[in-house]
Amino acid sequence: QIKLVESGGGSVQAGGSLRLSCATEGDTYTSYCVGWLRQAPGQEREGVGDIDIYGSTRYDDSVKGRFTIFKDNAKNILYLQMTDLKPEDSAMYYCAAYVGALGGYCYGKIGHGETGRFSHWGQGTQVTVSS
Repeated sequence: QIKLVESGGGSVQAGGSLRLSCATEGDTYTSYCVGWLRQAPGQEREGVGDIDIYGSTRYDDSVKGRFTIFKDNAKNILYLQMTDLKPEDSAMYYCAAYVGALGGYCYGKIGHGETGRFSHWGQGTQVTVSS
């Protein structure tokens, strides 16, 4: 049984930083790709980035250079470090996971609507960036 619980959301001014955490239960680190996705009101859920069991990361172009995904395997926590935040980053942020390819590689596109492969989801944490 995989369980994902996000925390760390909040309100910040443009240019600020936030770190989101995703506490995981279950064996996500041996075969699952784990990612962060977000959804703003009235918009499709979209991928932000993901990380495979080997620690390789991928990001959507909109966050490259500003967001970093990393994990602490000993603590079973996935992180999303967000810097230089913009008002358009405001959204509900979700941690999610799916069984990776070939034993744990992430696959598929990252972007709008590319969410069908994710089988496990957290409840989300709200991020609001004011200008």
